[in-house]
Amino acid sequence: MSTTAEYAVTGMTCGHCEMSVREEVSEIAGLTVVDVSAQTGTLVVSADTPVDDAAVIAAVEEAGYKAARA
Repeated sequence: MSTTAEYAVTGMTCGHCEMSVREEVSEIAGLTVVDVSAQTGTLVVSADTPVDDAAVIAAVEEAGYKAARA
C-alpha cells in the first residue's frame, strides 16, 4: 500500500529550484515518487510506508525553501 503526501513549497521559481528540492527530498529512504513543481509550488511524495513529514520539510529547508503539509 502506497502513502502519498502533498506539500506547499514557497520560494521556488524555476527548474533549478525544482531540481534542488528533488535532490534533497530524494535522499529520504523509502520514498518511491518525488514530484516537484515550481509553477504550482507543490511537492508530492509517495512511499510504501507512512511519510515522515518532519523529514520531508527538513529536506526542503536544506535545499533553501519553506514547506508545509498541504
